Amino acid sequence: MSATHPTQSAHTSRGHTAKQAWAGGLTTFGAVMLMIVGVLDLLRGISAILKDDVFLATRNYVYEFDLTGWGWIHLALGVAAVIIGMGLFQASTWARVAGVGIAGLVLIANFLSLPYYPVWSVIMIAMSGFIIWALCVVKRNEMTG
Repeated sequence: MSATHPTQSAHTSRGHTAKQAWAGGLTTFGAVMLMIVGVLDLLRGISAILKDDVFLATRNYVYEFDLTGWGWIHLALGVAAVIIGMGLFQASTWARVAGVGIAGLVLIANFLSLPYYPVWSVIMIAMSGFIIWALCVVKRNEMTG
């Protein structure tokens, strides 16, 4: 029969609680950031659909789409990101996987639309990278205990 020292078990439970708090904080960060990225992408999509003159016109771009087409892509990604961001507040695995997937798609869409709105695309790429990091760094056992 092994006796554990009371301070050792208290230290372990405090460390475990700190890990859970850190994991919960990162998941919440990812959820909030994904919702912000979603709303911003939604607004970008609406502006591209309604008022094409906001964006730069480029010639001979390999991934050239009509700006209205890009608008619909960003609108759809924005709506999906907001919905998945809400699901992340439940700390469910499906929402984390979907969050990484939609953040990856937002990142790719912004990369492909760099010539149309370069500074904003770089900002959205960075934000998407932080979301992916926040949702991937947390282990499942750290979330639930």
